[in-house]
Amino acid sequence: MNLVLRHMKKGSIAALAGLALLFFAACDADSAPGAPEFAYVSSGGANTITVIDLYEGQAIKTISVGSNPSGVTANPARNEIYVANSDSSNVSVIDITKNAVVATIGVHRGPFHVSVSQDGDRAYVANSGSNNVSVIDLQSRKAIATIPVGVAPGLARVSNDGKVVVVSNRESNSVSIIDAQKTAAVKTIDACNHPEDIAILPDASKAFVACSGSGQVAVIDLQNQKLLTLLYVGKTPVHLAMKPDGGEIFVENFDGHTISAINTSANEVSESFLAGDNPASAIVTSDNSLLYVSSFGTDSVGVFDVSTRKMIGKVSVGSHPDSIALSPSEDLLLVANARSGDLAIVRTDKRATKKIKSPPYRLFNLVPVGMRPNSIAVAAQGSTPGAK
Repeated sequence: MNLVLRHMKKGSIAALAGLALLFFAACDADSAPGAPEFAYVSSGGANTITVIDLYEGQAIKTISVGSNPSGVTANPARNEIYVANSDSSNVSVIDITKNAVVATIGVHRGPFHVSVSQDGDRAYVANSGSNNVSVIDLQSRKAIATIPVGVAPGLARVSNDGKVVVVSNRESNSVSIIDAQKTAAVKTIDACNHPEDIAILPDASKAFVACSGSGQVAVIDLQNQKLLTLLYVGKTPVHLAMKPDGGEIFVENFDGHTISAINTSANEVSESFLAGDNPASAIVTSDNSLLYVSSFGTDSVGVFDVSTRKMIGKVSVGSHPDSIALSPSEDLLLVANARSGDLAIVRTDKRATKKIKSPPYRLFNLVPVGMRPNSIAVAAQGSTPGAK
């Protein structure tokens, strides 16, 4: 039981459960999703993926995967979920129509994340323990190439056009650029101390790389394959949240307790603002209007107006909230709580209806997902007409 529920009286817990059930039962046809929506949450301590029916707000299945599952990624083109199993050096493939593992793909040592091309045909896995990147053909479900990169690569991020893969080499303080068509690293660029998270602009012109060890963000010109500049942000930048239009990137400075806003056209930090203790992760809504930020140190999520940078809402969730995601319809906010081992489901104002009068941003359920939840992927089952 997490910190929110631990301090509630039994009657309050019953009332909260009753409100949640009333809410879901009262949703009219206009608010019902067009296709079932699910969340897939990895538990590094239990070696499982918990499948949560988001309309019901309940776990419906627990799937055993490899050892110490970390990153979870959805592929809507194939109705599949991919799980990087860090300690067993493989990737589990889950068919979301069956909610079952249908294949296990061997990679190299220490994979933490799977990046999928937009067409759904290729996946790229940075193998931290073997200093390379595995390229996976998702139709045959086989690794087809291994590309040497720098030391301890943490993330390999593919561009929207599928032509470029950017790799953050954490221990060699560099960034590798891979030509996806050649399946080869064509450039390694000295960057800054301990590069981690990566954001690539929608037009694939530039990449922004957060360097947690030096309080900087490296700006990389992907066309000319060179470092443009180093931007000083707050202390320990751990995550980059990019607006869908690519115009701004919000940097979560974990030990600086701030968020830095980067103007991606000018390559400048436009401003920084307070974001609660230890901002860990964030996401921007599809209309570029709202920024949701998990505050690891205050067990809450802040809601910020992107245009004003002002906090307009705050929700208490479980203990040590980390990874964050939105449901496909964006009417639910999902937060993985690292210490309490659960997933917080928060209603956003998009789920408000004429029949349901309640404030937006309310916690509706806490779903146990196992020890050390690491990552969340969301999917709408059968929502892609051209699924392969």
